[in-house]
Parts: sequence; C-alpha cells; structure tokens
Amino acid sequence: MFPGTHAALTPEKPAIVMGGSGEVVTYRALDETANRLARVFREAGLRPGDHVAFSLPNSPDFLALMWGAHYAGLYYTALSPRLTADEVTYVVRDCGARAFVTTAVCAPQAAAVRETCPDVTLRLALGGALDGYEDHERALAAASPAPLHPRPEGWDMPYSSGTTGRPKGVKTPRPEGELGDPDPSALLCQELFGVGADTVYLSPAPLYHAAPMRFCRAVQRFGATVVLMEQFDPETYLRLVERHRVTFSQLVPTMFVRMLKLPEEARTRYDVSSLQTVVHAAAPCPQAVKREMIAWWGPVIDEFYAGTEGNGFVYCTSEEWLAHEGTVGRAISGTIHILDEQGREQPAGEPGTVFFEDGGEFAYHNDDAKTRDSRDPQGRGWSTLGDVGYLDGDGFLYLTDRKAHMIIVGGVNVYPQEAENVLTMHPQVADVAVIGVPHGDLGEEVKAVVQPAEGAEPGPELEAELIAYCRERLAGIKCPRTVDFRDALPREPTGKLLKRLLKDEYWAAAGRAI
Repeated sequence: MFPGTHAALTPEKPAIVMGGSGEVVTYRALDETANRLARVFREAGLRPGDHVAFSLPNSPDFLALMWGAHYAGLYYTALSPRLTADEVTYVVRDCGARAFVTTAVCAPQAAAVRETCPDVTLRLALGGALDGYEDHERALAAASPAPLHPRPEGWDMPYSSGTTGRPKGVKTPRPEGELGDPDPSALLCQELFGVGADTVYLSPAPLYHAAPMRFCRAVQRFGATVVLMEQFDPETYLRLVERHRVTFSQLVPTMFVRMLKLPEEARTRYDVSSLQTVVHAAAPCPQAVKREMIAWWGPVIDEFYAGTEGNGFVYCTSEEWLAHEGTVGRAISGTIHILDEQGREQPAGEPGTVFFEDGGEFAYHNDDAKTRDSRDPQGRGWSTLGDVGYLDGDGFLYLTDRKAHMIIVGGVNVYPQEAENVLTMHPQVADVAVIGVPHGDLGEEVKAVVQPAEGAEPGPELEAELIAYCRERLAGIKCPRTVDFRDALPREPTGKLLKRLLKDEYWAAAGRAI
C-alpha cells in the first residue's frame, strides 16, 4: 500500500501532524502533492531509476517530496541542510542526480549546485525565490494531480562515510514491482512493532537520516498518522506523546538521556501510557540508561542493530534485554558469523568482526574497494558493517567495538577523516588525529589531537582558531568541539597513525569502553 490507497479509503485522515505548528496534512492532500511532483519529475525527463536529491528540514514538504520521487520510480537522496556547499555538491554529483530540491534557507548550497552540477536539469526551491530555481509551488500548480501510469516503486539511496572520508552512497536494488508492493521496512514494522492503520507514530529525528525517513514511509504504507517534530526537545516529546496518544516511536539513546535529565516534576507530568513500542538504535545505549527507561515506560522499549546497508537485522525486546543485559539482540534477518582477521569462525564468547550471511544485497556507489572490504575474506559472500562483537550461547549478539574510526555523536555517524583532511592543511598544524571521546549526553563528541607546527603556540587561542577553521569548511557536527595538543602523535615507522592508542587514553580515563 501507499498514500494513494488511503487517499481513496480515508481521504480526510491525518497523514502528517506537525508537532510544533500543529499543521495537518490529510492523506488526500499528501497523495495529490506526490502525484503532482511525480509528474513534474517525469515531465522534466526523469525516468524510473534516475536520481533526485533534496535538502530540506523536517516538514510536510519533505515527506511529500519523498513520496513524489517514490511515485515516479526514482532513487532519492536526502541531504542535511547543515552540510556545506562543497559537501552538498559532492553528493549531488556523485549520485548522478538530475533534479535537486531545496529551500531558500540553503541559498549558498543551492547556488553551488546551480554553478557546479550541470547534470542537474531540474531545480526547485521552496520558501522563497532562488536564482536559477523554479518555484516549487508554481511547478506543482501547473502539474496534473492524476497518477502516472505505470508506477514502479522508487527507492532511497542514503549516503554514509567512506574510506576516503567522503560520504558513499549505499545503493540497494530498486523494487521490481508496482507501486504499493510492501517493502522490507513496512513488513518489519508490521510484524515486529504491530504497526497498522490505528498506529500514531512520533518521529523526533531529522528525516534526512535513513531510519527516520524509512520508518515514516513504512507507517504511511499502512495509513497510520505521523506526528513529526520539527526538532527534538525532551519535554516537547513527552507532551506530544500525551497529546496525540502516540503508540509507536523510534529514538536514539541520546534522546533517552535528555529525557531522563529532565526535572522529576517534568518527567511525571505527562501520561505516556499510550506507548506500545519504542524502538532505539543508531548508537550504543548505556545499560543504566536503558534500565531506567524500562522502569519508567515499562517493557515497551525494543532495540535493533542494523545498518543503512540492510544486510542483516538484529532485534531484542525489553524482556530479552533484561535477561541478557548489554545485548543488541538476535538476528531475525541474515545469519550472524563472528570471524577473526583470517575469516575463521569464532566460538561463543570470543569477539571478532560481525558478518551477516543471506542478508540483503548492497554496494557502495562509486567505491568498489569499500564494497570489497565489506565482504568475507574467504569469499563466501557474507558482508559486514565493520563492527566487532561476540555471540553468547543463546545466539544473542553483544557489540564490543564499532567501525574502526567512526564517531557516533547523538546517533549521527561522523567520519573523522574529513576533519583531519581539513585541519592538516592549516599552516599551524604539523600532525592531527580526530577521534571520538566520551560525552555524557551525546555518547561521544569529536576531539582533535594536534601536534602544532614549529613556532606555533598551543593554547586556547589556537584551539579556537582551529575549530573555526574547520567549521568554515565542514558541517559543525563533523568538527571538533575541543582540541588537545601533543608534542607528537603515535605513529608506526611506516607512518600509520596509531589512533587506537589515543582513543584508549580518553576512554580509560572515563572508566568505560567505547
């Protein structure tokens, strides 16, 4: 199913309710806008399998745009409005986008796409005029609301970080069926989380991340209502649960932490008894935090471990977690293998790289080397996200580490190579390592460890200069919040940076593992 199904059956039912403004979009309105957008894409020459990119904040326009691309059978990539112009144009070129949709708030990025991405032949702007961009509302008004025929399924192509520090597109096969065939995310939500037409789903995270977008898409397959937060605020989240009698939600552990830090009076003010399933993922959840959340909300908190790549899915309920504290669950899609560096199976309790057999197929767009590196060294076709863990005797997975250098800031993946590449070019930097260090709220924060160039004076002034230098060139979340200075960084004679030695210092001082 898809919004058009529910536009015919329950046209006035809310498809989207904005948490802050209270704006309501019915299924009739959502379907009509998606149909118009699909025709705009088709009339601009885009055909099934072509690509569209867009950069928008959380809004009804975001979900309508997603469905419009989906109705047209396109691949679509959502980008954070916080990315720099260089970061946006890189992804737009790399994914081969022929259309780009953005907002007047992103004027510098929009100008860069116009000037440096000649293959983008359709450019649409919301919320104000942009030079070289067609007005989004005018384009919709000129398009017919009649559905396209035929209508193959579209699909998302999110970007994650690559070995060079540049993001890499995760491309999975586009569904072959007609629009309306159930997708894996929708089936998962139905089977595991009980999603149906009566579900009220609260989405607190930015939709340009894969999981929030996919969860919204999945619940709208069933005609459920999405309550969409413009941005996360802990007390507002609780207020929306009570106001809309929310039954289902997906969060990251940082959001749990922020709600737990609310004053007791605020925490107990709101009725959250309507919640039936709250699922979390994206970052490790401290065991004490999870115990407190289960004690507060009851055994409604489920967890999953999976990646954008879709090569496997590990899941556990509150009850399973309480019986196996620290686990991320058991595989319900794909078979888990724990392998050593030579690709040999590890016994229960012994850590190694986590591989999935018979999971979903994927490739990293324009990065054959990264795709090969994600496969089993013995050529059995198994794939990994690069995480390290072990299985217990009951088949429950425990993660002991994650991708070699990835930093997870409040559930957002940050690849430190990008900041290192920027800071290395600063004239007062001789050597630099960017690592994730403990942060009580976000889980990790980005830190730069710098060997100053000869004659440079380490201290607060240089620290501020380096942070500002990085923020001028990258999105703020990718940049260090703090800088430490060292006489030299640990490197092997070959020049390889021993980043683990640096990270271990900070995590050991915090009294916990990464």
